[in-house]
Amino acid sequence: MIIHKLIAHHLSHRDDPYFYTLQAEDAIRWIQRSGVALKKTTNVLDLGAGHGIFGAALRKLGCPVIFADEAKLLMPELASAPFYKINLDHDDITLLGTYDLVICSNVLEHLSKPFEFIASMGKMINPGGHIYLSWTNWLSPWGGHEFSPLHYFGARRGHLLYDKLTRRQRLHTPFVNLFPTYIGQTLRFIRQQPGLRVVRAAPRYYPEFAFLLGLPLLREFLTWNCAVLIQRTAPS
Repeated sequence: MIIHKLIAHHLSHRDDPYFYTLQAEDAIRWIQRSGVALKKTTNVLDLGAGHGIFGAALRKLGCPVIFADEAKLLMPELASAPFYKINLDHDDITLLGTYDLVICSNVLEHLSKPFEFIASMGKMINPGGHIYLSWTNWLSPWGGHEFSPLHYFGARRGHLLYDKLTRRQRLHTPFVNLFPTYIGQTLRFIRQQPGLRVVRAAPRYYPEFAFLLGLPLLREFLTWNCAVLIQRTAPS
């Protein structure tokens, strides 16, 4: 469980690189505990990489990592790392190739067509390979990101109330670059995809409480960020 560490660090240092390194290293341990061997032969795609912190942590384990995102924002130490530019709402993901492990961390809630992405993500995974998918569900305490908890006033009102109360510049706008997603809907849709199997699902920052995902409605509020490990079991 790292939720307490994340909150304490964010209060002191905001979301600096260590904040995201803490998340990435904890997620990697969870992936390994779920039975995924991370070796020098495990080729990885860090999809929606941002600054590349997750992929960088996997590179330290010896995994060859390719980064992909809409814009290249990688850390200076990753300047020479292989990178693909892609818009997941519009571009053909098959152009990225296939991998043993695909990391898609905190990306899904920023896609206007999340189910279209989920339906096609098996095309990126080698048979027997995995995708680690995590995202902030809308009814999570952090569902509105910087304008949380005002998102509980609704996707069309909460951010406007934030603007009036704080007069701060806002990074996210609902239905522009932040889209409401729900755990129940998403898990059901994943399980309906042929050739994909949900290996494990849990609240990302407190996976010890995985039972929460079995509680309809309550899971939407009690899960800060949902993590799902998915395996490709058959040709897509």
